[in-house]
Amino acid sequence: MIVKNLFGRLFLGLISLAMMIGCRENYVPKPKGFNRIELPAPAYQPLPDTLPYSFQYSKHARLLDDSSQLAERYWIHLYYPKLDANVQVTYKPIENKKERLEDFLADAYKLTAKHQIKADAIEENILRTPGGHTAVIQELSGEVPSQFQFFLTDSTDNFIRGALYFKTATKNDSLAPVIEYVKTDMIHLINSFNWRRLDQASYRNQLDVYRSANK
Repeated sequence: MIVKNLFGRLFLGLISLAMMIGCRENYVPKPKGFNRIELPAPAYQPLPDTLPYSFQYSKHARLLDDSSQLAERYWIHLYYPKLDANVQVTYKPIENKKERLEDFLADAYKLTAKHQIKADAIEENILRTPGGHTAVIQELSGEVPSQFQFFLTDSTDNFIRGALYFKTATKNDSLAPVIEYVKTDMIHLINSFNWRRLDQASYRNQLDVYRSANK
């Protein structure tokens, strides 16, 4: 009788434990949340007239000289302090040399191709601007450090390239609204783009600086 009672209690205990486990909800950790990003209304301003190119850029961005060791004259940054985003703009004189233009084009595609390992896709489009210029636009998707790039050239004198970068480690899907916001600014930049003719002395000085940097 004692043995039967012991087994009976053990059986009832197992049933109670099973019922408790069955009624317990599965716990799933909540994903880490991100702070809401307030995006300001777009507003634009012109570049200073000391550059061999002109466009309108965001009033919410700071115009900075490129201070890196590889920087050349007329290289600039458009830095968004509240978004921690940066648009790097690099400029090269062509000097009416076909081989130089080919080198710049190859470098532009090579810089984009560096992101192929992490990119889910790279989409290229051609944009004809209101000013009659042709821009090549490259949009990159996936966990890449640069999501939007472009270049323009007049094929004889000037070549310019722009690339968007974020310093933050936040995933791109969480940054999507910010990426789209800055991309809209960059499209406005391209559509307002024009080459600016410098005086001959300034142009010669520009070429001297370029040649010294590339000896």
